[in-house]
Amino acid sequence: MKMKSIFLMTILVIIAMYYVSCSCEKVPAGYVGIKVYLLGKDKGIDSEELGLGRYYMGINEELYLFPVFKQNYVWTADKQEQSPNDESITFQTSEGLSVNADIGITYSIDPSKVNILFQKYRRGIDEITDKFLRNNVRDAFNKLASKYRVENVYGEGKAKLIEEVNTMVKEELVNEGIIVEKIYLIGDFRLPEKVINALNAKIEAIQRAEQREYELRESEAEAKKKIVTAKAEAEEIRLKTKTITPLLIQYEATKKWDGKLPKFTGNKIPLINIK
Repeated sequence: MKMKSIFLMTILVIIAMYYVSCSCEKVPAGYVGIKVYLLGKDKGIDSEELGLGRYYMGINEELYLFPVFKQNYVWTADKQEQSPNDESITFQTSEGLSVNADIGITYSIDPSKVNILFQKYRRGIDEITDKFLRNNVRDAFNKLASKYRVENVYGEGKAKLIEEVNTMVKEELVNEGIIVEKIYLIGDFRLPEKVINALNAKIEAIQRAEQREYELRESEAEAKKKIVTAKAEAEEIRLKTKTITPLLIQYEATKKWDGKLPKFTGNKIPLINIK
């Protein structure tokens, strides 16, 4: 009888310890939960998707939460941002010159593909963002920037490069359940000071040359305008000269005559023919 009581007591202690070791976890609104089994032959592989609600997690179970609303993350050199580490992204141009930048991303998780995402990476959303998602963005920059010269990246080609990175990353991740809304540049690309000075000097020289070319075109246009004007005036004079006849002269003189004959006349015939 005593042995039986000890056995029952042991069983109760084991059961009590089990429930104590269990925890009540919550899947809040806007999240999808993934319950992973840590023991058994399928440990770490077998998983279950959980919706909104509270769930008991056993000692061999772990819950991962995946937000399905819009997320924004920045990878910057500033340790005051979302990470105490330098997470800025460095890539190379076609000349092999290193360019550094602070990059931001806005994305969301497809609720219907949360389990697919977990099965691929076996990590929570923070680790996926910090490591795998950042690697995708960095690799896209390296692949696409390798066809640009540094002056293109620093100047007019910047917007095109960002657009191409957006397209590539979106296409690569959409089937994994990550919907990228946009990838954007924070501030400007960081280059070695010598390179920036050289690029600025080149840009200034180009601007001066363009200004001189503009002024030259203006001078040529003004000269052409004067030539056209002179030709037009000459043509007008020619046409007027051609139309002047004795009859016209008589007509113009008649308009100005007051009807009085000269008081003194000589041998010359008056300008106006009275007849």
